[in-house]
Amino acid sequence: MAAVNTQFSIAVHIMTALGYSGERFTSSELAATVNAAPSFVRRVVAKLSKAGLVQTTTGKSGSCALGRKPKEISLLEIYEAVEAPQAFSIHAYPEKKSCPVSCNIKTSMIKVLNKAQTSFETSLRSVSLEEVIADLRRE
Repeated sequence: MAAVNTQFSIAVHIMTALGYSGERFTSSELAATVNAAPSFVRRVVAKLSKAGLVQTTTGKSGSCALGRKPKEISLLEIYEAVEAPQAFSIHAYPEKKSCPVSCNIKTSMIKVLNKAQTSFETSLRSVSLEEVIADLRRE
């Protein structure tokens, strides 16, 4: 099974928790809601902070809060902040020189996957954190 990068979904979880409550959280409190190691959550929060999506305070009583209103934050900003990998990638198997498909498939697939990635990012750009929070409140 291929390795899966969960930083984007974890980052959205963290941002949603902060926006849902409107409160400040410590990394340990956020780790409890995500059910992940505090050190992992701190790494994700550091990326969100660097992007200006989260404001943090350091020290023994350090905590974090949203850096902007949820309606001003798109899921694309979160995706880009955590440097999540592209949705799809091309295999790394070597070409078989005697096969025209093998020799040309990567060039063709690059076009397809770039189009899919652009569509994916456009979709994320159109969804605000506020929409995710509102959806949770309806559940």
